[in-house]
Amino acid sequence: MIGRRQQVALALTAALAAAAACQNHGRQQSGHPAPSGSATPGFTLVASGDVLPHPSVVARAAYDSGDSGYDFRPMLSGVAPVVSRADLALCQMESVYGAAGAYSGYPAFKSPPQIAQALVATGYDGCSTASNHSLDDGAGGIRRTLDAMDQAGLRHAGTARTEAEARSVTMLKAATAKVAHLAYTFGTNGIPLPSGEPWAVHVIDEQRMIADARAARRAGADVVVVSVHWGTEWQDAPDSRQLALARRLTAATTDGRPDIDLILGTHAHVPQAYEKVNGTWVIYGLGDQIAGEMYNDRGVQDGRGNESTIGRFTFAPPARPGARWRVTRAEFIPQLYDLDAGRVVNLNRAVDDGARLEGVRDRIRDVVLSRGAAQDGLVMGE
Repeated sequence: MIGRRQQVALALTAALAAAAACQNHGRQQSGHPAPSGSATPGFTLVASGDVLPHPSVVARAAYDSGDSGYDFRPMLSGVAPVVSRADLALCQMESVYGAAGAYSGYPAFKSPPQIAQALVATGYDGCSTASNHSLDDGAGGIRRTLDAMDQAGLRHAGTARTEAEARSVTMLKAATAKVAHLAYTFGTNGIPLPSGEPWAVHVIDEQRMIADARAARRAGADVVVVSVHWGTEWQDAPDSRQLALARRLTAATTDGRPDIDLILGTHAHVPQAYEKVNGTWVIYGLGDQIAGEMYNDRGVQDGRGNESTIGRFTFAPPARPGARWRVTRAEFIPQLYDLDAGRVVNLNRAVDDGARLEGVRDRIRDVVLSRGAAQDGLVMGE
Protein backbone atom coordinates (compact mmCIF):
# COMPACT_ATOMS: atom_id res chain seq x y z
CA MET A 1 0.00 0.00 0.00
CA ILE A 2 1.26 3.48 -0.81
CA GLY A 3 1.82 5.52 2.38
CA ARG A 4 0.67 9.07 2.74
CA ARG A 5 4.26 10.36 2.57
CA GLN A 6 4.66 8.69 -0.82
CA GLN A 7 1.29 9.97 -1.98
CA VAL A 8 2.17 13.60 -1.41
CA ALA A 9 5.92 13.60 -2.13
CA LEU A 10 5.45 14.80 -5.69
CA ALA A 11 2.90 17.35 -4.62
CA LEU A 12 5.19 18.73 -1.95
CA THR A 13 8.05 19.08 -4.40
CA ALA A 14 5.83 21.08 -6.71
CA ALA A 15 4.51 23.20 -3.87
CA LEU A 16 7.99 24.04 -2.63
CA ALA A 17 9.01 25.09 -6.12
CA ALA A 18 5.91 27.23 -6.47
CA ALA A 19 6.52 28.85 -3.10
CA ALA A 20 10.09 29.71 -4.06
CA ALA A 21 8.93 31.19 -7.34
CA CYS A 22 6.28 33.20 -5.56
CA GLN A 23 8.91 35.06 -3.54
CA ASN A 24 9.84 36.88 -6.74
CA HIS A 25 6.38 38.43 -7.08
CA GLY A 26 5.11 41.33 -4.99
CA ARG A 27 1.55 41.55 -3.80
CA GLN A 28 0.96 44.58 -5.95
CA GLN A 29 1.17 42.29 -8.97
CA SER A 30 -1.58 39.98 -7.70
CA GLY A 31 -4.37 42.39 -6.76
CA HIS A 32 -7.61 42.14 -8.65
CA PRO A 33 -8.47 45.04 -10.97
CA ALA A 34 -11.23 47.45 -10.10
CA PRO A 35 -14.57 47.12 -11.89
CA SER A 36 -14.83 49.03 -15.14
CA GLY A 37 -15.24 52.74 -14.53
CA SER A 38 -14.09 52.57 -10.89
CA ALA A 39 -10.98 54.43 -9.73
CA THR A 40 -10.80 52.41 -6.49
CA PRO A 41 -9.23 48.95 -6.74
CA GLY A 42 -10.70 45.89 -5.11
CA PHE A 43 -8.75 43.39 -3.03
CA THR A 44 -8.48 39.73 -2.12
CA LEU A 45 -8.57 38.43 1.44
CA VAL A 46 -7.58 34.92 2.45
CA ALA A 47 -8.15 33.32 5.84
CA SER A 48 -6.99 30.03 7.31
CA GLY A 49 -7.74 28.03 10.44
CA ASP A 50 -6.16 27.13 13.74
CA VAL A 51 -2.40 26.90 14.14
CA LEU A 52 -2.03 24.47 17.04
CA PRO A 53 1.54 23.17 17.34
CA HIS A 54 1.53 19.84 19.16
CA PRO A 55 4.90 18.46 20.31
CA SER A 56 5.29 16.51 17.05
CA VAL A 57 4.84 19.74 15.08
CA VAL A 58 7.42 21.51 17.23
CA ALA A 59 9.80 18.57 16.79
CA ARG A 60 9.37 18.82 13.03
CA ALA A 61 10.20 22.53 13.13
CA ALA A 62 13.33 21.74 15.15
CA TYR A 63 14.34 19.13 12.55
CA ASP A 64 13.69 21.55 9.68
CA SER A 65 15.83 24.23 11.30
CA GLY A 66 18.96 22.12 10.97
CA ASP A 67 20.32 23.49 14.26
CA SER A 68 19.01 24.23 17.75
CA GLY A 69 16.24 26.57 16.57
CA TYR A 70 12.75 26.09 15.13
CA ASP A 71 11.85 26.71 11.50
CA PHE A 72 8.15 26.49 10.70
CA ARG A 73 8.52 27.94 7.21
CA PRO A 74 8.98 24.64 5.34
CA MET A 75 5.76 23.17 6.73
CA LEU A 76 3.81 26.18 5.44
CA SER A 77 5.56 26.42 2.07
CA GLY A 78 2.85 24.47 0.24
CA VAL A 79 0.26 27.19 0.88
CA ALA A 80 2.61 30.17 0.50
CA PRO A 81 1.61 30.73 -3.16
CA VAL A 82 -2.04 31.18 -2.14
CA VAL A 83 -1.36 33.21 0.98
CA SER A 84 1.33 35.53 -0.35
CA ARG A 85 -0.62 36.47 -3.47
CA ALA A 86 -3.56 37.83 -1.49
CA ASP A 87 -3.77 41.50 -0.62
CA LEU A 88 -4.58 40.58 2.98
CA ALA A 89 -4.05 37.24 4.74
CA LEU A 90 -5.37 36.30 8.19
CA CYS A 91 -4.70 33.24 10.36
CA GLN A 92 -5.73 31.92 13.78
CA MET A 93 -2.98 31.44 16.37
CA GLU A 94 -4.59 29.13 18.90
CA SER A 95 -1.69 28.63 21.30
CA VAL A 96 0.39 31.12 23.22
CA TYR A 97 4.18 31.29 23.04
CA GLY A 98 6.27 29.89 25.84
CA ALA A 99 9.50 31.07 27.41
CA ALA A 100 12.66 29.76 25.73
CA GLY A 101 12.67 25.99 25.92
CA ALA A 102 9.46 25.83 27.98
CA TYR A 103 7.23 24.42 25.26
CA SER A 104 4.37 22.01 25.81
CA GLY A 105 1.31 20.46 24.20
CA TYR A 106 -2.14 19.49 25.37
CA PRO A 107 -3.75 20.48 27.69
CA ALA A 108 -1.72 23.68 28.18
CA PHE A 109 -0.06 24.66 24.90
CA LYS A 110 3.09 26.78 24.88
CA SER A 111 4.70 27.11 21.45
CA PRO A 112 8.01 28.48 20.12
CA PRO A 113 7.72 32.17 19.14
CA GLN A 114 9.52 31.44 15.86
CA ILE A 115 6.17 30.43 14.42
CA ALA A 116 5.25 34.12 14.17
CA GLN A 117 8.23 34.70 11.88
CA ALA A 118 7.18 31.75 9.72
CA LEU A 119 3.63 33.05 9.39
CA VAL A 120 4.95 36.41 8.19
CA ALA A 121 7.37 34.70 5.77
CA THR A 122 4.43 32.70 4.36
CA GLY A 123 2.55 35.92 3.68
CA TYR A 124 0.21 36.33 6.64
CA ASP A 125 -0.51 39.87 7.81
CA GLY A 126 -2.35 39.15 11.04
CA CYS A 127 -3.83 36.49 13.31
CA SER A 128 -6.73 36.20 15.67
CA THR A 129 -5.40 35.25 19.11
CA ALA A 130 -8.65 34.75 21.05
CA SER A 131 -9.12 31.04 21.73
CA ASN A 132 -9.84 28.58 24.51
CA HIS A 133 -6.06 28.28 24.94
CA SER A 134 -5.38 32.02 25.27
CA LEU A 135 -4.74 31.69 29.03
CA ASP A 136 -2.75 28.45 28.97
CA ASP A 137 0.20 30.41 30.40
CA GLY A 138 -1.73 33.20 32.08
CA ALA A 139 -1.32 36.88 31.36
CA GLY A 140 2.41 36.30 30.85
CA GLY A 141 1.68 34.01 27.93
CA ILE A 142 -0.45 36.67 26.27
CA ARG A 143 2.26 39.31 26.69
CA ARG A 144 4.96 36.97 25.39
CA THR A 145 2.85 36.04 22.36
CA LEU A 146 1.90 39.56 21.36
CA ASP A 147 5.45 40.81 21.94
CA ALA A 148 6.78 38.13 19.57
CA MET A 149 4.12 38.93 16.98
CA ASP A 150 4.97 42.62 17.16
CA GLN A 151 8.65 41.83 16.70
CA ALA A 152 7.87 39.66 13.66
CA GLY A 153 5.53 42.25 12.13
CA LEU A 154 2.42 40.08 12.55
CA ARG A 155 -0.72 41.98 13.56
CA HIS A 156 -3.10 40.48 16.11
CA ALA A 157 -6.64 40.77 17.47
CA GLY A 158 -8.51 39.11 20.32
CA THR A 159 -6.12 39.34 23.28
CA ALA A 160 -4.44 42.32 24.91
CA ARG A 161 -1.63 43.37 27.23
CA THR A 162 -3.32 46.57 28.39
CA GLU A 163 -6.83 47.92 28.62
CA ALA A 164 -5.99 50.54 26.00
CA GLU A 165 -4.87 47.80 23.60
CA ALA A 166 -8.06 45.85 24.28
CA ARG A 167 -10.12 48.89 23.31
CA SER A 168 -8.14 49.64 20.16
CA VAL A 169 -9.09 48.51 16.67
CA THR A 170 -6.71 46.29 14.69
CA MET A 171 -6.77 48.04 11.32
CA LEU A 172 -5.03 46.59 8.27
CA LYS A 173 -4.60 47.78 4.71
CA ALA A 174 -5.73 45.81 1.67
CA ALA A 175 -5.02 47.79 -1.49
CA THR A 176 -6.80 51.07 -0.75
CA ALA A 177 -9.26 49.58 1.75
CA LYS A 178 -9.02 49.76 5.53
CA VAL A 179 -9.96 46.40 7.05
CA ALA A 180 -10.76 46.05 10.76
CA HIS A 181 -10.04 42.66 12.32
CA LEU A 182 -11.94 41.74 15.51
CA ALA A 183 -11.68 38.40 17.34
CA TYR A 184 -13.53 36.60 20.16
CA THR A 185 -13.63 33.19 21.85
CA PHE A 186 -16.40 31.22 23.55
CA GLY A 187 -14.21 30.77 26.65
CA THR A 188 -10.81 29.85 28.06
CA ASN A 189 -11.21 26.24 29.19
CA GLY A 190 -12.44 27.32 32.60
CA ILE A 191 -9.33 29.38 33.38
CA PRO A 192 -10.50 32.69 34.91
CA LEU A 193 -9.48 35.97 33.35
CA PRO A 194 -6.41 37.45 35.06
CA SER A 195 -7.17 39.38 38.24
CA GLY A 196 -7.69 43.03 37.40
CA GLU A 197 -7.42 42.30 33.66
CA PRO A 198 -10.93 41.33 32.49
CA TRP A 199 -10.06 42.78 29.08
CA ALA A 200 -7.14 40.36 28.46
CA VAL A 201 -9.20 37.99 26.26
CA HIS A 202 -12.17 39.04 24.15
CA VAL A 203 -15.03 36.67 25.00
CA ILE A 204 -18.10 36.23 22.80
CA ASP A 205 -20.81 38.72 23.69
CA GLU A 206 -23.23 39.58 20.92
CA GLN A 207 -23.87 43.17 21.95
CA ARG A 208 -20.20 43.88 22.55
CA MET A 209 -19.26 42.38 19.18
CA ILE A 210 -21.77 44.57 17.34
CA ALA A 211 -20.67 47.63 19.32
CA ASP A 212 -17.03 46.90 18.48
CA ALA A 213 -17.88 46.51 14.79
CA ARG A 214 -19.67 49.86 14.81
CA ALA A 215 -16.72 51.47 16.59
CA ALA A 216 -14.39 50.05 13.94
CA ARG A 217 -16.58 51.55 11.22
CA ARG A 218 -16.48 54.92 12.95
CA ALA A 219 -12.69 54.60 13.12
CA GLY A 220 -12.63 54.40 9.32
CA ALA A 221 -12.96 50.69 8.49
CA ASP A 222 -14.23 50.02 4.99
CA VAL A 223 -14.56 46.29 5.76
CA VAL A 224 -15.09 44.67 9.19
CA VAL A 225 -13.93 41.06 9.60
CA VAL A 226 -14.82 39.13 12.75
CA SER A 227 -12.99 35.95 13.81
CA VAL A 228 -15.00 33.76 16.19
CA HIS A 229 -13.64 30.76 18.14
CA TRP A 230 -16.85 28.77 18.64
CA GLY A 231 -18.75 25.58 17.86
CA THR A 232 -18.68 21.95 18.94
CA GLU A 233 -15.43 20.05 18.50
CA TRP A 234 -15.46 17.25 15.90
CA GLN A 235 -18.90 18.20 14.59
CA ASP A 236 -19.00 18.76 10.83
CA ALA A 237 -22.22 20.75 11.06
CA PRO A 238 -22.42 24.11 12.87
CA ASP A 239 -24.30 23.86 16.13
CA SER A 240 -27.40 25.84 17.08
CA ARG A 241 -25.42 28.52 18.94
CA GLN A 242 -23.22 29.17 15.92
CA LEU A 243 -26.25 29.43 13.64
CA ALA A 244 -28.11 31.77 15.99
CA LEU A 245 -25.13 34.06 16.61
CA ALA A 246 -24.32 34.21 12.90
CA ARG A 247 -27.89 35.26 12.12
CA ARG A 248 -27.88 38.00 14.74
CA LEU A 249 -24.44 39.36 13.89
CA THR A 250 -25.11 39.51 10.16
CA ALA A 251 -28.51 41.14 10.75
CA ALA A 252 -26.95 44.10 12.59
CA THR A 253 -26.94 47.25 10.45
CA THR A 254 -26.27 50.96 10.76
CA ASP A 255 -28.00 53.31 8.33
CA GLY A 256 -28.90 50.32 6.19
CA ARG A 257 -25.30 49.07 5.94
CA PRO A 258 -24.29 45.76 7.59
CA ASP A 259 -21.98 46.27 10.56
CA ILE A 260 -20.00 43.11 9.80
CA ASP A 261 -18.76 42.11 6.35
CA LEU A 262 -17.24 38.64 6.93
CA ILE A 263 -17.21 36.06 9.76
CA LEU A 264 -14.34 33.56 10.12
CA GLY A 265 -14.98 30.62 12.45
CA THR A 266 -12.46 28.32 14.14
CA HIS A 267 -12.18 25.84 17.03
CA ALA A 268 -14.10 22.70 15.93
CA HIS A 269 -10.87 20.99 14.65
CA VAL A 270 -12.70 19.96 11.47
CA PRO A 271 -13.86 21.92 8.42
CA GLN A 272 -17.42 23.15 8.62
CA ALA A 273 -19.80 24.75 6.15
CA TYR A 274 -19.56 28.13 4.48
CA GLU A 275 -22.88 29.98 4.19
CA LYS A 276 -24.19 33.35 3.08
CA VAL A 277 -26.36 34.66 5.92
CA ASN A 278 -28.33 37.89 5.53
CA GLY A 279 -26.11 38.67 2.54
CA THR A 280 -22.83 38.19 4.47
CA TRP A 281 -20.43 35.26 4.12
CA VAL A 282 -19.92 33.13 7.23
CA ILE A 283 -17.33 30.37 7.57
CA TYR A 284 -18.53 28.28 10.49
CA GLY A 285 -15.25 26.38 10.77
CA LEU A 286 -12.00 26.61 8.83
CA GLY A 287 -10.47 23.54 10.51
CA ASP A 288 -6.91 23.17 11.82
CA GLN A 289 -4.24 24.36 9.41
CA ILE A 290 -1.45 22.94 11.61
CA ALA A 291 -1.95 20.33 14.34
CA GLY A 292 -0.31 17.10 15.39
CA GLU A 293 -2.02 13.77 15.98
CA MET A 294 -5.63 14.58 16.81
CA TYR A 295 -7.96 12.41 18.89
CA ASN A 296 -11.69 12.98 18.66
CA ASP A 297 -14.28 13.02 21.45
CA ARG A 298 -14.29 9.20 21.46
CA GLY A 299 -10.54 9.05 22.01
CA VAL A 300 -9.88 7.79 18.48
CA GLN A 301 -7.19 9.32 16.28
CA ASP A 302 -9.14 11.25 13.65
CA GLY A 303 -7.53 12.49 10.45
CA ARG A 304 -10.22 15.16 10.06
CA GLY A 305 -8.30 17.09 12.73
CA ASN A 306 -5.55 17.66 10.16
CA GLU A 307 -7.91 18.92 7.46
CA SER A 308 -8.88 22.53 6.82
CA THR A 309 -9.70 25.13 4.22
CA ILE A 310 -8.45 28.51 3.14
CA GLY A 311 -11.25 30.95 2.42
CA ARG A 312 -10.56 33.47 -0.32
CA PHE A 313 -12.83 36.45 -0.92
CA THR A 314 -12.55 39.12 -3.59
CA PHE A 315 -13.99 42.46 -2.48
CA ALA A 316 -15.06 45.24 -4.85
CA PRO A 317 -15.49 48.88 -3.80
CA PRO A 318 -18.96 50.22 -3.07
CA ALA A 319 -21.19 51.12 -5.95
CA ARG A 320 -22.04 54.42 -4.24
CA PRO A 321 -20.67 56.37 -1.27
CA GLY A 322 -21.75 54.89 2.05
CA ALA A 323 -22.57 51.44 0.63
CA ARG A 324 -20.70 48.29 1.62
CA TRP A 325 -17.71 46.74 -0.11
CA ARG A 326 -19.14 43.74 -1.96
CA VAL A 327 -17.79 40.19 -2.18
CA THR A 328 -17.73 39.52 -5.91
CA ARG A 329 -16.04 36.11 -5.71
CA ALA A 330 -16.02 33.56 -2.87
CA GLU A 331 -13.71 30.53 -2.91
CA PHE A 332 -12.46 27.78 -0.64
CA ILE A 333 -9.26 25.78 -1.00
CA PRO A 334 -9.03 22.38 0.77
CA GLN A 335 -5.87 21.66 2.75
CA LEU A 336 -4.25 18.86 4.70
CA TYR A 337 -1.47 18.89 7.29
CA ASP A 338 0.42 15.74 6.37
CA LEU A 339 1.65 14.15 9.60
CA ASP A 340 4.33 12.02 7.96
CA ALA A 341 5.84 14.74 5.80
CA GLY A 342 5.29 17.58 8.28
CA ARG A 343 3.86 19.85 5.59
CA VAL A 344 0.62 21.70 4.86
CA VAL A 345 -0.64 20.51 1.48
CA ASN A 346 -2.91 22.29 -0.97
CA LEU A 347 -5.12 19.32 -1.82
CA ASN A 348 -6.10 20.52 -5.27
CA ARG A 349 -2.45 20.87 -6.25
CA ALA A 350 -1.62 17.53 -4.63
CA VAL A 351 -4.33 15.69 -6.55
CA ASP A 352 -3.27 17.36 -9.79
CA ASP A 353 0.29 16.18 -9.13
CA GLY A 354 -0.78 12.57 -8.66
CA ALA A 355 -1.42 12.18 -4.92
CA ARG A 356 -4.29 9.80 -4.16
CA LEU A 357 -6.12 12.25 -1.95
CA GLU A 358 -9.32 12.80 -3.94
CA GLY A 359 -11.40 11.24 -1.18
CA VAL A 360 -10.09 13.67 1.45
CA ARG A 361 -10.51 16.67 -0.85
CA ASP A 362 -14.02 15.67 -1.90
CA ARG A 363 -15.14 15.05 1.69
CA ILE A 364 -14.02 18.54 2.66
CA ARG A 365 -15.81 19.96 -0.39
CA ASP A 366 -19.05 18.24 0.54
CA VAL A 367 -18.92 19.58 4.10
CA VAL A 368 -18.11 23.11 2.97
CA LEU A 369 -21.03 23.13 0.52
CA SER A 370 -23.48 21.34 2.85
CA ARG A 371 -25.56 24.46 3.59
CA GLY A 372 -26.12 25.53 -0.01
CA ALA A 373 -23.17 27.87 -0.49
CA ALA A 374 -22.72 26.76 -4.11
CA GLN A 375 -26.07 28.35 -4.95
CA ASP A 376 -24.70 31.64 -3.64
CA GLY A 377 -21.60 31.36 -5.82
CA LEU A 378 -19.00 29.67 -3.60
CA VAL A 379 -16.50 27.70 -5.70
CA MET A 380 -13.48 25.54 -4.99
CA GLY A 381 -10.34 27.50 -5.84
CA GLU A 382 -6.82 26.45 -6.79
